[in-house]
Amino acid sequence: MSVEVSVIATSSLGDRSYLASDGQAAIVVDPQRDIDRILYLAGAKGVRITHVVETHVHNDYVSGGLELARITGARYLVAAADEVGFDRLPVADGDVLPVSDTLRLRVVATPGHTFHHLSYVLDEAADGGWQPAGVFTGGSLLFGTTGRTDLLGQEHAHELAHHQHASARRLADLLPDGAQVWPTHGFGSFCSASQADAPDSTIGREKRANPVLRLAADEFATETLAGLDAYPAYYAHMGVANTAGPAPVDLTPVTRADADQLRERIAAGEWVVDLRHRKAYAASHVAGTVSLGLDGPMSTWLGWLIDRGTPVTLLAETPEQVADAQRELVRIGIDRPAAQATGAAEQWAAEPGQLRELRLADFPALAAARTGNTPAGLPTPDVVLDVRMTNEWRSGHVENALHIPLPDLPRRLADVPAGAVWVHCGSGYRATAAASLLANAGREVVVIDDRFDRAEAAGVAMADNA
Repeated sequence: MSVEVSVIATSSLGDRSYLASDGQAAIVVDPQRDIDRILYLAGAKGVRITHVVETHVHNDYVSGGLELARITGARYLVAAADEVGFDRLPVADGDVLPVSDTLRLRVVATPGHTFHHLSYVLDEAADGGWQPAGVFTGGSLLFGTTGRTDLLGQEHAHELAHHQHASARRLADLLPDGAQVWPTHGFGSFCSASQADAPDSTIGREKRANPVLRLAADEFATETLAGLDAYPAYYAHMGVANTAGPAPVDLTPVTRADADQLRERIAAGEWVVDLRHRKAYAASHVAGTVSLGLDGPMSTWLGWLIDRGTPVTLLAETPEQVADAQRELVRIGIDRPAAQATGAAEQWAAEPGQLRELRLADFPALAAARTGNTPAGLPTPDVVLDVRMTNEWRSGHVENALHIPLPDLPRRLADVPAGAVWVHCGSGYRATAAASLLANAGREVVVIDDRFDRAEAAGVAMADNA
């Protein structure tokens, strides 16, 4: 195959962008906003970006397509049916766009994830004709699943699910079994109806494995919609930004804050986010801060938890970690943090009394505590709080636990009964974030820093899901 397709993964958001080239001309598909990664890759490969394409107006990130096209002089392909606030090459079903002597793009309407969603078949020259190498499917046909169909509102979800079913069938009928499938979503993105079931795939594999190609339309729609969980609140702002035309990013370092300034920001109700690993946070942190470590999907949870426009200050051990966080945040439209500080927790506290610890436990400790044998140094659990998402809760949960999904917790702190709270999630990341919010509200809290799939074996009584 003369075409080379490179994946540019954004694992923190669960998405993939692509750079496809014949060694000279290159196409970029669904670029994230931090386009320097793409420019570096194109430079390393010695290829010129001639076309930038969007499969749809994205809901889970701010696109870098407009800026990438501006910088490179590439043609910017966006669905003709989408009303946008910038110049682009409007494309529609059936359009064929030559890229080079050896590559071309065919536009296929694949509504479902959105009404105007497009897929792009990548053809390569072969024996005097054209052979499909694969298809960029965006939020249409994914690996073992499809893009969710409720992002434009529940009133459209059922209709779009039927469109999604028809679109997947169309791609399966249009392309040979050996054609590669290159989706944007499905690797942890909340834009996906469920998670990808493979690292790569073909049309033939999807025919065997994907429910959308095995179920009838009504059955597919019913199953898909029943399985959907909540999606991040910040999605409401992504489509608006992408339709208007995102501004270029500024990833230069932000203002440094000293300990007194950090205390003032906390007192003013701003978000001061500690990016260190949760164990470092638990050992010592500044009271009033929120734990969202860079080792997890920090930007997703921060964007979901805060009120849009709330100033955010970042705390990290190194300037490089702050820079990484800035990069993640611009992808969801949080363009400039208010301030930053680096070093150790002791340097961020205006006085020793500002430093706080979080107590950690595991599921064996919870099992013991619930039978009257609370480990030394820990309070007896009056409340077991589960902050996982609703689908996780339904698949199994601790007996007599209270369920408040993490995104709901800031406005539901008063719903947590009095007493010592032991909080858990699936691994400890979300539980630590929740515990920091609870501690900031004056609650006594213990983080169960353990994998939920170990709870039952550890002796924790589980609820009957019947």
